[in-house]
Amino acid sequence: MCVNGEESAFGGGSGDPARRRRRLRIAGCLLAGVLVVGAGGAGWAFWRLNDNIASVDIDAALGDNRPAKIRSSPDPFASDPSASDPPASAAAEALPSGALNILVLGSDSRSGKENAELGGGGEGAGARSDTAMVVHVDEGRTRATVVSIPRDTLVTRPSCPLESGGSTSVAYNVMFNSAYAVGGPVCAVKTVESMTNVRMDHYIEIDFAGFAKLVDALGGVTVTTDEDIDDEDSHLTLDAGTHHLDGEQALALARTRHGIGDGSDLGRIGLQQTLVKALLDQISSTDLLTNPAQLYRAADAITGSLTTDTGLDSLGELVSLGKSLNGLTSAETETVMMPVVTAAYDRNRVVADEPEASRLWESLR
Repeated sequence: MCVNGEESAFGGGSGDPARRRRRLRIAGCLLAGVLVVGAGGAGWAFWRLNDNIASVDIDAALGDNRPAKIRSSPDPFASDPSASDPPASAAAEALPSGALNILVLGSDSRSGKENAELGGGGEGAGARSDTAMVVHVDEGRTRATVVSIPRDTLVTRPSCPLESGGSTSVAYNVMFNSAYAVGGPVCAVKTVESMTNVRMDHYIEIDFAGFAKLVDALGGVTVTTDEDIDDEDSHLTLDAGTHHLDGEQALALARTRHGIGDGSDLGRIGLQQTLVKALLDQISSTDLLTNPAQLYRAADAITGSLTTDTGLDSLGELVSLGKSLNGLTSAETETVMMPVVTAAYDRNRVVADEPEASRLWESLR
């Protein structure tokens, strides 16, 4: 879910600086609000939200045979004992500031019945990942690059460890999203690291049913489409123009690919770009902190739909991440799609466009 060009997935690049600053948070606003809920005398709510989050120990599963972590500049107070101590307030608010790469997936894995009703895999069907983004945050966490990976990209899927024991076989010229289908988050991370040689520091997955609930908790989202949409698969029919969508309609828009453009996954990514912009505008315009009931619904939708790595599997860790991104403005977020070209032997698939794709990934190391 990303936007090409100078406009950002974290809101438009235009407007006065004050307005841009109000748009700068995804996790920051919501997750800080989650902390308020927990600290505001509703400990049971904090426990429920914390318990909502599912996690996978990706580091333990993959071991040390991975790309190197990003090297960040050392903390001057930690590296130089003679340096002046930071102010007490700064020490109390010390937050991580190093560069990060986060793999973000949208899937239909966590709520079988609800996801089936919303067009997902449902009971008895293999979980799928229809949306994949690598979010790179620069050191200092004031600039970011969001890279979408088309699910129809043909890749070499490496051998992946399985939770039940053993491992999958190496597979050549298979769709990118097959990694999640055969080996879950661990294989998705390993495949991305194998194709990019970029270490994923964290993993965040949101399921489709949870996404729909989040949109409803925010009061819907307003989007403008440039062309008519009539997709029997996503069950979405919209005339070109501006529409206020509920959660189910917003999810259908995110999954629509037929009847727009060439019907490929690249067309869907374009719609997701539009939706993400609109959703973030909705978040920035909704004062959740003044409405505890709405805040709780939004927080419950987020945490109830999240699967993370074990480094982000608590409210405290998520809040810390959100606060560390407070300086990240929409104007400083570049969003692109991995360079691809149509596969020579299958016009319905794409492959990485080299050397442009490798240059892009190199810039994120």
